[in-house]
Amino acid sequence: MADKPKVEIYGTEHCGYCTAARMLFTKKGVEFSDVLVSRDRDALQKMMELSGRRSVPQIFINDRHVGGFDDVLALEEANELDELLVMPQDAADA
Repeated sequence: MADKPKVEIYGTEHCGYCTAARMLFTKKGVEFSDVLVSRDRDALQKMMELSGRRSVPQIFINDRHVGGFDDVLALEEANELDELLVMPQDAADA
């Protein structure tokens, strides 16, 4: 569905910040892919290549790296997160 944002959360099962990120997107009604890097070394490598970071969570919205939970929370508090959750017009037309 082109009208839904693509959200990916790279994290682990027992990470409090990962859980908080999942809860934030769930509360907003946003579906996300939950990539458990603790179970998949290839996913961990991909996360590090895409983000340049080793810490979790690493969050991507519409293939754009937005950072970890603190970064996403700051976007939410600044009322900027919802803007990122809107599909770009060219993707919506596809």
